[in-house]
Amino acid sequence: MSETYKAVIIDDELRARKLLSGILHEYAQNIRIVAECADLPEAVKAIRKHKPDLIFLDIEMPGHSGLELLNFFDEEEIDFEIIFTTAYDQYAIRAFRLSAIDYLLKPIDTEELQQAMLRFEKKKNGSLPNIAALRQNLTNTDANKIAVAAGNTFRFLELATVLYLKADNAITEIHFNDGSKLSVSRTLTQFEEVLGRESGFFRCHKSYMVNTNHITEYVKTNGGYLLLNGKIVVPISSEKAGELLSVVKTIKH
Repeated sequence: MSETYKAVIIDDELRARKLLSGILHEYAQNIRIVAECADLPEAVKAIRKHKPDLIFLDIEMPGHSGLELLNFFDEEEIDFEIIFTTAYDQYAIRAFRLSAIDYLLKPIDTEELQQAMLRFEKKKNGSLPNIAALRQNLTNTDANKIAVAAGNTFRFLELATVLYLKADNAITEIHFNDGSKLSVSRTLTQFEEVLGRESGFFRCHKSYMVNTNHITEYVKTNGGYLLLNGKIVVPISSEKAGELLSVVKTIKH
């Protein structure tokens, strides 16, 4: 028999709370709803009383943003996971993905809910660092910097210092111009969605994305490759080679 987890639903809309509760009852029967709350003050009381394993948290609520929830707790008190339920725009969704935060888009899809529950059971603890990265990415007005969750910490990255990113299954290696690298539990596609060409990054290969500002040569021989800073070799696929010049011209202008 699978373990049972206590959960709190936080959403200012009664209909949304009842709908999520009903979906959980049908599709996640090892989740026991111990409280349904309409605002953060009510939710804080419920969390202190019931000590849930999981919180379903709407971000956009009157009075307080859902992101403010952790301001009510000391770090040692935060032993619960959070799954955001949101109707946020695409920019914010990209921030969720990059920060390794789980979320469910409204209206909630049952298959996505079940996948989120599987990830929750595997992870269970360690929400705080990722929440911090999410806060940074949601409020960041500096287009030249991003925050990424890396293990039990989060790192602020200056995009200008990134040479290229390399995919390794569900891990992405970020390589910097000082020779260092950082492994992040995000896919290369997720980084591509966040960075995009407007940031000067180009997906040159299924396993590589490069910072075009560091490209010094495109060599057509030996299957084709790029030179970054005159010495780092990165492959480029034949179908991407045709895009390269137009992409670089667009970015330069």
